[in-house]
Amino acid sequence: MKKILLIFLTALSSAVHAQSAVPKAATDIAPLLIGEKIPNAVLKTAENADFTIEELLKKKKTVLVFYRGGWCPYCNIHLQSLAEAEKQIIDLGYQIIAVSPDATENLKITAEKDKVKYTLLSDSKGEFIKAAGIAYQVPENYKEVINVHSNGINTNLLPVPSVFVVNSQGYILFEYISPDIKQRISAELLVSVLKKLK
Repeated sequence: MKKILLIFLTALSSAVHAQSAVPKAATDIAPLLIGEKIPNAVLKTAENADFTIEELLKKKKTVLVFYRGGWCPYCNIHLQSLAEAEKQIIDLGYQIIAVSPDATENLKITAEKDKVKYTLLSDSKGEFIKAAGIAYQVPENYKEVINVHSNGINTNLLPVPSVFVVNSQGYILFEYISPDIKQRISAELLVSVLKKLK
């Protein structure tokens, strides 16, 4: 009986570890798919206030963006292009929410630098990024920058840059996910997608 119990506990432990294991490479992620529901999570605003994703998504349809951090030049270009298209996106009935592993105080720096008026949220622990299935292990050359920008909270993961279009019930209507950090959906293409979804 003890042997069976030991085998069961070992198997259970392995299953839990497999679910929480972060892939080594950006190409190995298993993201949420169209039709699946965005998991709930508690994230922090630039003012260090807690918000649940569920609470934010209920307000209106959402363009949910995951970016690597305000230190990433490709992310900054993408955030700026979304800021320029924000009025069109709002006019189509959507809000923009962007999530990164950056600490809350770094969100303010990014918002000012990139002229962003939409909501930036901190997921320094990476729990929401992992739940969305887009987390991968930080390459060695990024560990220090991740550590600094998350104030020492995150030392081991990055999100694959991703855009999810989500309805007010939290279900994914469209997604753009590219392991190549230089490839982002253009604001023009995103607006075109939103018009088709309307």
